Amino acid sequence: MVEAERRLLANALLDISNQRFILLSESCIPLFNFPTIYKYLMGSKKSFVEAYDLPGPVGQGRYDHKMAPTIKLEQWRKGSQWFEMDRDLAIEVISDKKYYAVFGRYCKPTCYSDEHYLPTFVSIKFWKKNSNRTLTWVDWSKGGPHPSKFIRTHVTVEFLKTLRNNGSECEYNGKITNTCYLFARKFTAHALDRLLRFAPKLMQF
Repeated sequence: MVEAERRLLANALLDISNQRFILLSESCIPLFNFPTIYKYLMGSKKSFVEAYDLPGPVGQGRYDHKMAPTIKLEQWRKGSQWFEMDRDLAIEVISDKKYYAVFGRYCKPTCYSDEHYLPTFVSIKFWKKNSNRTLTWVDWSKGGPHPSKFIRTHVTVEFLKTLRNNGSECEYNGKITNTCYLFARKFTAHALDRLLRFAPKLMQF
């Protein structure tokens, strides 16, 4: 999966006009209209790669001590796969051989590179340029290895408004804001008709 991400970035970088790069899945939806999202991303001074230190079996427990000294346990990070980054960081990601090779050798099941490679690599090398958060909201409240899914009946204008402003606060260009998420997942294909029906009411188009 990390190789696929790097290939996607490499192809997107071929177009010199592309300055920001975001990874979304087929179950992601935008929470704001295009001009709002574009302004937020293009105006950001940092990239958005979630990275945190997590004790326990699904965090530090996935670290292999053979990764040292290139990657030490205290440098090991976990985070969401759904990233957003600027052009400079994207170039660094596809150019990396040192850390990528270590992951290739030692991050084996039950270690999942898509949850650890970018958070670890970015935290070690480029932490000053990273916000340490994702722009994609997911619901982990039910527990388990996968977030909640949202079907057709979940989709209402009120529900989408709560996803936009769910009480979260975060930093954006040195200031505190409650606009922390631009996207949300996981929405099923059956939710599409209601999303298309309610989007104009919410996003003003």
